[in-house]
Amino acid sequence: MEFFRGTNRTGPYFEGWYFKHQNPQGQTLALIPAFHIDRDGRRTASLQVISKDQAWWLEYPEAQLKISRQPFQVQIGQSSFGRQGIDLHIQQDNLSLYSSLRYSPLTALRSDIMGPFRFFAGMQCAHGVISMGHSLSGALELNGEHLDFSDGIGYIETDRGRSFPDKYLWTQCVWDGPERGSLMLAIATIPLPVGGFTGCICSVFYGGKEYRLATYRGARIAKWSPSGAVVRQGKYHLEVELLNERRQALRAPVEGRMERTIHESLCAEVRYRFWYGDSLLFQHTDLNASFECSGLARSPTVR
Repeated sequence: MEFFRGTNRTGPYFEGWYFKHQNPQGQTLALIPAFHIDRDGRRTASLQVISKDQAWWLEYPEAQLKISRQPFQVQIGQSSFGRQGIDLHIQQDNLSLYSSLRYSPLTALRSDIMGPFRFFAGMQCAHGVISMGHSLSGALELNGEHLDFSDGIGYIETDRGRSFPDKYLWTQCVWDGPERGSLMLAIATIPLPVGGFTGCICSVFYGGKEYRLATYRGARIAKWSPSGAVVRQGKYHLEVELLNERRQALRAPVEGRMERTIHESLCAEVRYRFWYGDSLLFQHTDLNASFECSGLARSPTVR
C-alpha cells in the first residue's frame, strides 16, 4: 500500500470522509477524518467524532496524516479508516475512543453520484458515495462505555472542494430488515462563474435496485426547507419530513479553512416516502437518520 501525505494541490482545498456506524440497539457513531489547505498554503488534518449527544473536534499536523487512494485508506494520528474497517486509538483531554470495527463488502454506486457535474471546473464542493450500506462487526469503547456494533450497519461518503455550499440540505439513512434500504439526498445552491442554480443528487437503494434522482436527470426540487424536502423526477416522487432532531455543532470548510459552524443531527427522526405515480414504493420512518440543513431559515416548530 502506497501512502502519501495530503495532496499536491494548493489551497484553498479540503477533502473529508464520513463514516457512520449504527447498531440494532440504536447506538450510533460517525467519524469525519479530513485534511484542509487554506489560501496561505497552511495544511492541517482533523477528525470530528459525533455521537447522538456530543461532538468532538481533534486537529492534527499534516505530518500525522497519510492517505492511500488504491486501496482506499486514511491514517490520521494512530487511527486508520478504510474499506475493510476502522481502528481507533484516541486519548485526548475529554475523549477516550478505542475500537476495531470490520466491514463486510461495501455497496458502491454503479456510477458517480455527481454525474456530469463532476466535469464542471471550479465546483465549490463535490460529493461522493463510497458505500450505501455494509454490515459491521466489532466493538468500540467511548469514554469508558462499551458499544457493540456486531450485526450493525454502516455508510460511507466523501466531500471535496473549497467550501461547503452557502445553502444546503443533506439527509441519509440506512436500515436493515426484510427489505434493506438506504437513501442519500443532497440539495444545494451551486455558484458558477456566471450565475448559478440549485441542484440535487439522490440515490435510493430499495428492493435490490438503485433509483437515481438528480438535476442532471431532470429532477425538480418542489420544496426544501429545514423541515424537509420534496423532489420529483418523472413519475418518481420523494418526500422527506423531519419529525425530530438533536443537533450537534460541527466545523465545515470555508475556502479551505475549517471556520464555519454547521449543525448536524446524527440521530434525527425522519419520515421518507417514495412514490412511483400513485404507487407508494415504500414509507420508512428512521430514528437514526442523519439530517443537516444550513443557510435556510429554520422552522420554530422543529426542536
